[in-house]
Parts: sequence; C-alpha cells; structure tokens
Amino acid sequence: MSDCSSSGSDEELDPEIELLDELGGTLTKWTNYIHGWQDRWIVLKGNILSYYRSADEKEFGCRGSICLGKAVITPHEFDECRFDISVNDSIWYLRAEHPLLRQQWINTIELHKAESGYGSESSLRRHGSLLSLTSAASGLSTTSASSCKKGYSLREKLAEMETFRDILCRQVDTLQKYFDNCADADSKDELHRDKVSEDEEDFPTLRPDGDYLLNNSSKEKLFPVDNLKGPLGIDFKGEAITFKATTAGILSTLSHCIDILVKREESWQRRLDKEIERRKRAEDAYKAALTELKKKPHYGGPDYEEGPNSLINEEEFFDAVEAALDKHDQIEEQVMIQHMIILVYNTSHLFCSQVEEMVQSHMNYSLQDVGGDANWQLVVEEGDMKVYRREVEENGIVLDPLKATHAVRRVTGHEVCHYFWDTAFRNDWETTVESFQVVETLSDKAVIIHQTHKRVWPASQREVLYVSVIRKILSTNENDPDTWLVCNFSVDHDGYPPSARCIRAKINVAMICQTLISPPEGDKEITRDNILCKITYVANVNPGGWAPASVLRAVAKREYPKFLKRFTSYVQEKTSGEAILF
Repeated sequence: MSDCSSSGSDEELDPEIELLDELGGTLTKWTNYIHGWQDRWIVLKGNILSYYRSADEKEFGCRGSICLGKAVITPHEFDECRFDISVNDSIWYLRAEHPLLRQQWINTIELHKAESGYGSESSLRRHGSLLSLTSAASGLSTTSASSCKKGYSLREKLAEMETFRDILCRQVDTLQKYFDNCADADSKDELHRDKVSEDEEDFPTLRPDGDYLLNNSSKEKLFPVDNLKGPLGIDFKGEAITFKATTAGILSTLSHCIDILVKREESWQRRLDKEIERRKRAEDAYKAALTELKKKPHYGGPDYEEGPNSLINEEEFFDAVEAALDKHDQIEEQVMIQHMIILVYNTSHLFCSQVEEMVQSHMNYSLQDVGGDANWQLVVEEGDMKVYRREVEENGIVLDPLKATHAVRRVTGHEVCHYFWDTAFRNDWETTVESFQVVETLSDKAVIIHQTHKRVWPASQREVLYVSVIRKILSTNENDPDTWLVCNFSVDHDGYPPSARCIRAKINVAMICQTLISPPEGDKEITRDNILCKITYVANVNPGGWAPASVLRAVAKREYPKFLKRFTSYVQEKTSGEAILF
C-alpha cells in the first residue's frame, strides 16, 4: 500500500481527519474463471473500497466498489497472502505480495470499517444530534416504518441502543456535574450572606471593582461576584438539547424493536398454527386407518380353515385364497429383483473403483492451469481455443498427453456433456467412427462401448473398448459453479477380446465443463446470451502399433482442434431455440 504506512504516533493522528485520506495500492484480484488473478489498483477512502484497472486509469472511473459498513474481512485459511471481503452476496478475492502486506491491508480496512460504520460510537458522536433530532421530528411511527424498509435487524437495533445508552450516560454525568456545581455555588452564597448579616453594622458599599466592603473600612473581600458565576465550562442549553435528541433516538429505536418483535411473534404464531394443523391431520389419518383396520375381517384361526364347520362363506373363502396367491406373487417378484440386482452388481462393481479413481484424478489434475508449465507446449491457438501438448514416448510409441481449453457461448456444461456422452447423438458429430455398440449398461450414467474407427491407409484400423461415465460434481464453494464431466477410459471385457484385424488402442479421455452466467439487466430472465461454457478437454491415447511418431503428432495437431470446433458448433446448433438445460 502506498499510503498505509504513515509515520508518527497514534496520539498525533486525528481519526476523523485520517478517514478522509485516500489510501491506495496494488493487489491481485480474482476476476473470473477465464482471466483468473489480475493486478488491480485498490483505493480505500472513508468506508468505501474501490478498484481500478490500474492507477493510471483512475480518471476513467472505478470498475467496482463496496461499502465496508457491513463487510466481513476473512483471511484465507491456507493462502497466507489472500484475504476475502464479502458484503451479502458480493465477494472480492484479493491477494497481497506477502503476508505482512496482507495483514497491513486487513488492519487498515478494519480500522476504517470500525470508525465509519453505521451505528458506531464515533459515528453517533459526530452525527448523533442531527440523527436523533431528525428521528424525533419525524415521529416514532414514521421512523419505525422507514427503518423496517431499510431492513435493519433486531441485533443491529440493539447494538444501536447500546451506543445510545453510553452516550446518554455521559450526558447524564455532564448534566449532574453542572447541577452539583450550581448547588455548591448556591450553598456558598447562602453561607456568605449569613456571615455578612451577622457582622454587618452599616449598609455595605460597592467598590468599582464589584466587591462588597464594610463601612468600617475593612479591606477584606467577603464575596466576589465572579465566584457566584463559577468557571463551569458547560453549555447547559446545548447539553439539554442533545439529551432530548438522544432520548428521542432511544424511543424511536425501541419502537422499531417492538415492531420487529411483533412481526416475529406473528411469524411464529403462523408456524405454530401450521404445525398444529399438520398434527391434527396426522391424528385424523391415524384414527381413520385404525377404524378401517378394525372393520377388516381377520382370517387365520382354526375356525376359518377349510372344513365342514368353517365360519367363512364361499365368497369370503375365495377372497382369502386370492389374497394369499397375490402375496406369494409379490414375494416371488421381490426375490427375482434381488437376483437381478446381484447379477448387475457382480458385473458393474468390477469397474466402480476404476470409475471413482478416474473421476477424482481428472477433477484433481485435469483442471490445473498449464500456462506456466514448461513441459506443456502451446501448439494451436484459435480465438478462445488453446491446445497444449506434452511429448511422451514409451518403447517407441507416442503417448503425448493433450489438453485443450475452450469457451463456448449460449450453451451450458450439462448440454455439452450430454451430447458428448449420449450414444444416440454419436453419429451426428463423430466422423472418425465406422461403428460402435453399447456392450453393457452399468447404470443410467455409465455404459461400456466398443468402437471401431475408420481406417486411414496405410495405417492399420483401430478399435477401442471403454467405459463412458457422465457425472455432475457439486461445488464445495457456493461461489463456484458446479462441474459436469464425461470420462472415457479403456477396460477389458470377456465378451469382447481384441480383434485380429484391428489394433486395440487405449484411451483416457475427459470432457470437463463449467457454466458461467452473467446476470441479466434489471428483472429480465436468464437467456442463452447470458451463458458461457468453459470447456477443458483432456486426451491420453496409446494408439498401439508402429505408426511413426512425427505422423501421429501431426495428425493430432490437425484433428483435435477440428473435432473440438465441430462438436461445439453441433451443440450450439442443436440447443438453439431449446429450453436451457442447467
């Protein structure tokens, strides 16, 4: 910070003058998911924190500001240079260059927040009389109504009452000192008058200096006029007006507290009435069920069994047999369902651990930024799309991991992953596949697919057998968007061994999408114009065989960007005019 470290002792600084100073410095601010952390010029003036793109662009106006009156400053738990400032739903994520500078910023912001916050003692001391007089002039009911509109909570009003109480106590002490001094002066006046009346022989004369002297030419001053006045140094009229204004403020705040309590009482009464009504309905339903149960005949005793002396007639006998047969059918159906569940579990549980491991791996590593990693090379950049490659060879086979980032407008992450995973749309956008077949459905979100790719002469034909899973990963931070992920990874299956005419490739591919929403203007609904999908595509492919490394790398550099542009354009066209799928 440029102005935060001022010299001089605390006693030499006037807090009210210090709040008028403009403090500024450079911090790193989180902007969005595309641009990440950016340097911004942060300005603190009074209780307003603003930021600019740079110090040179201040004349063009700030890019955002927040009031520190109700702000919450939170140092980050793990990052020693980061701290967050939140006001309701607005959060600023800031980072300093080092921990000491972060603490200096936090201390300065907290000081400004405490000295200029609404309802603070210093604020009421500076503006208390005007605030209280305004409240008193507007009337108690009017003040309460306006306060309700502003949405002050009961806790805030009680804090304001506490501040008013402290001010009122000081005013009472001041007035009490004034009255005590007046009483002491009056007592001294009476004492001197009694003494003068006892020793007086003639009428006293008044000297030019204002002192009373006895006619017996005594030079002693009995009672100076200045002592009657006394150097009290208190503005009684001003203190009385302030006392009255503070009392009016207390009454106004009390009225608002009563309004809040009445509203809360009404709210709790409505909840209580609803709970009583719910319990009453439950009791009525229980009584009705109990009555119906008592009406039903109970068969099963020896007197109701088949025989010449059975107590049930032919119609009741038929109903009992039919009910018993229905019960046997239900038991048999439940047994069959359990057997099916066991069979499905025995097949699918083999891949459960692999699915969870792959999903967690992609969420932990695939979303990491590769811009500053020297091992990753930027091979293609077209608009918002960037393609990175890391060269890896094993036993002469090219295993280059590839990673692409893209930003697509007017579609959501759920829509992109849905069309990428659902095999019903595979042939609409995939041009390299000759045929594919769903080998097994593990669940409604996971399938095993066998896929044969078109041959590109003189290379051999390739096939892959893989598990395809679609998942929604809920965000652990309420300010971050949820993540949709499609993970395709190779597995072995007894029903589909490798073919003699094709080389079986191994893949580990992930399509990871997040939806960013820009708030619409006013009360307008969210449309596709407010939506941006951030895509991260990761591919680790072992093609097998003996294709030259230079050829494989050239094909990958050419085909991956084409695939990503073709697929995202297909999703945009497919969802145009459709309802948004979040």
